[in-house]
Amino acid sequence: MAKNTSLYFRIIEGRNLPAKDVSGTSDPYCIVKVDNEIVARTATVWKNLNPFWGEEYTLHLPMGFHNLSFYVMDEDTIGHDDVIGKISLDKEYIAAHLRGIDNWINLTRINPDEEIQGEIHLGLEILQDRHTKALRCQLIEARDLAPRDISGTSDPFARVIFNHKTTETATIKKTRFPHWNEVFEFELEDGLTTEGMTFTVEVWDWDMVGKNDFLGKIDFNLDALQKSQMVKGWFRLMPFEKNEDDAGGKLGALRLKVRLAEDRILPSMYYQPLIDLLVESVISPAKAVGAAVPTIRTTLPEASQAYDIDPASADCLNWVEDMTPLTMLEEVTTVESRQDVAVTLVKIFLGQGLVVPFLDYLNMREVNKTTDPNTLFRSNSLASKAMEQFMKLVAMPYLHEVLRQVINRIFDEKKYIELDPCKIDLNKTRRISFKGSLSEASVRECSQELLKSYLSDVMDAIVGSVEQCPSVMRVAFKQLHKRVEEQFPEADNEDVKYLAISGFLFLRFFAPAILTPKLFSLRDHHADTRTGRTLLLLAKAVQSIGNLGLQLGHGKEQWMTPLHPFILQSVSCMKDFLDKLIDIDNENVTELQQRVVFHPSVTIKEGYLHKRKAEGVNLVTRFTFKKRYFWLSSETLSYAKTPDWQVRSSIPVQRICAVERVDENAFQQLHMMQIITQDNEAQLHIMYIQCKNVNELNQWLSAIRKASIYNERMLPSFHPGSYRSNRWTCCLHTDRTVRGCSRTHSAVTLGDWSDPLDPDVETQTVYKQLLQGIEKLKKKYLESSDAGTVMDQEERMHGDRIKEGVEKSRSFHDRRMAAAARLLDVIQDLERAHQAFERREKEEQANEMLVP
Repeated sequence: MAKNTSLYFRIIEGRNLPAKDVSGTSDPYCIVKVDNEIVARTATVWKNLNPFWGEEYTLHLPMGFHNLSFYVMDEDTIGHDDVIGKISLDKEYIAAHLRGIDNWINLTRINPDEEIQGEIHLGLEILQDRHTKALRCQLIEARDLAPRDISGTSDPFARVIFNHKTTETATIKKTRFPHWNEVFEFELEDGLTTEGMTFTVEVWDWDMVGKNDFLGKIDFNLDALQKSQMVKGWFRLMPFEKNEDDAGGKLGALRLKVRLAEDRILPSMYYQPLIDLLVESVISPAKAVGAAVPTIRTTLPEASQAYDIDPASADCLNWVEDMTPLTMLEEVTTVESRQDVAVTLVKIFLGQGLVVPFLDYLNMREVNKTTDPNTLFRSNSLASKAMEQFMKLVAMPYLHEVLRQVINRIFDEKKYIELDPCKIDLNKTRRISFKGSLSEASVRECSQELLKSYLSDVMDAIVGSVEQCPSVMRVAFKQLHKRVEEQFPEADNEDVKYLAISGFLFLRFFAPAILTPKLFSLRDHHADTRTGRTLLLLAKAVQSIGNLGLQLGHGKEQWMTPLHPFILQSVSCMKDFLDKLIDIDNENVTELQQRVVFHPSVTIKEGYLHKRKAEGVNLVTRFTFKKRYFWLSSETLSYAKTPDWQVRSSIPVQRICAVERVDENAFQQLHMMQIITQDNEAQLHIMYIQCKNVNELNQWLSAIRKASIYNERMLPSFHPGSYRSNRWTCCLHTDRTVRGCSRTHSAVTLGDWSDPLDPDVETQTVYKQLLQGIEKLKKKYLESSDAGTVMDQEERMHGDRIKEGVEKSRSFHDRRMAAAARLLDVIQDLERAHQAFERREKEEQANEMLVP
């Protein structure tokens, strides 16, 4: 049994930040730390005391965490960046907000004594014989201590305090991983009671000049120790009691969204019955509840209430929608949780190799209940959300291949483009002409040509991408085209089958990616104001093409009119593209292709990094790092001198056994990681790589960890330093093969489209959603007796004329209740299993609190 912890946070904006620059403004950015490890850095907003960031992240933290901190910094071109303030949220505070945190929170001053990290390894034991009684403490080691010195290390020593007596260990110089292995004994006087007494261990950084720096402490209550006589293990270092001061809001505030999801993941066997029911809904809905059957629609109020029909309808036979576990899940899904449920279901059916039948099932239900083609897929239904998340899961590499080049061009050129006469700023056009500012007409004409150029590049890339589009997505669109054509066969609705596909592919995939490239991993940072306006105008044009140009001339944005001929010309190209896209044989898409998120050879991540030369082991200069272009797929990590270099070096992903950060003092370089591999002779090899910033570092760490997460030989520990001058720079051990001094973080990853499939975690999410709506399902399907009573009344009133319909309705009603009962039984079985594991876990924790 495992635990799954996911932490979502969004840094929205700041307000009333203090000015740190002589110009009377600041250049703020945020650094985010989880347990004092930097996990994200926002973009810098220049010269702004009320910055907007709008950046969001999801972290997967299987081992849990203790604290989430946000630091607001002022970037300086010369010298060190200034600290404006921080916000610190502990896990208990976040967990107490079940719906998440969405508030303005004041910044507080930073107290160095509260910037604590690391753990200490020690043992406590009460020794007793016939004549004496003593408390024995063995201080073994510490790890991951905070760096307090300019060298990026510390000079730690430990101070032991008990019964008004104090003693200290030796000081270990220049390390964050000290080994003391010292023993202290305190005699317990006869008659001295230890009830309520505290044993304290403090860790300090020794400084030759000035006062020592605090590194953390741990307090032990001896009452618990009396029961088992001994305790030994790793313990988290804690700060002094907090005395946070928000300075009365003088440091400003951040608006944050934070949400924590913690789940106990049971063994797979417990989730299989729920997976079976969900799959049954798709592959045999008749078995799940029975096909849709005719039932009596009457004008009786009772019948209307029992069957949810229009009281004004005349007596007739109609069709009742099928009720399966999937439709019941949709009933209890809230608007807020619908997207999470959609992506979870897509992942489950991807894992089962049934994603196309699943989407076809949802789309068919959505299409069949739509009477006005203009409203098709316009709501945020489960079908709409599922298709949207499906594209993000299987087609992100395809999206990058299609749009990356033109998006990079727009960011690089930074052209001023504006079509709206009300927004044209002639002062911004001087870069366009050396003759000074252009006229408004010239600006519009130049903007039109630039926008047409960008739009032409976008459409050429899309229209020419049929073969690059994932086969499974093409088949899903083919099925959607078929369902829409069956529902709306009239000649007047000829365009509906195109609109259904383009509504997803263009309006919900290509256009949003153009508008906000960072959210689709096309860029590392959001666009500046000028580039953002260009992207917005381009996204509007792509939306108009996706709408087949049907709304051109009807909106308020008449200034887009000069682009209309080009848009209408592009519509015919788009239709031809969609016809080719769905021209695929379903048989060519195997179950295996439906089962994988992306093909093993597809590049998950690529880009330039700096690789450390192996022969430069004893050299710490910038010349030991060489620029190389890296490619990562689920099979290999490759690199070469340039993207088009013919010779590549490759590392099989299956040989990777750890991917971790490297301490700054190892090479006197920032943003470094190490990739540890194991060869066939079980020898370990380390490749050191430098990234250009902390965000790129975290993205590469996350991507490689996801690719190697199921490797069998993952290491439990590693050395965050390097081996130089015959010793490790981190723990100072001279043995090159000694066990690592810090724990690995192999499962700590950033959440995105490349997350590996995990059916247990995904089914747990579905279970939680159903559990929240279990009372609603019971009330609707098991506790209502109105339906049977109304059917009996109908049969007596109308006799043989409707007897057959009533019998079919009663049969359908009985099967629907049976299907609901099966689903509820599975939910309750899972609930009992969770309760049993929770009891067992509490018993184990109680037994392991003090292990002799």
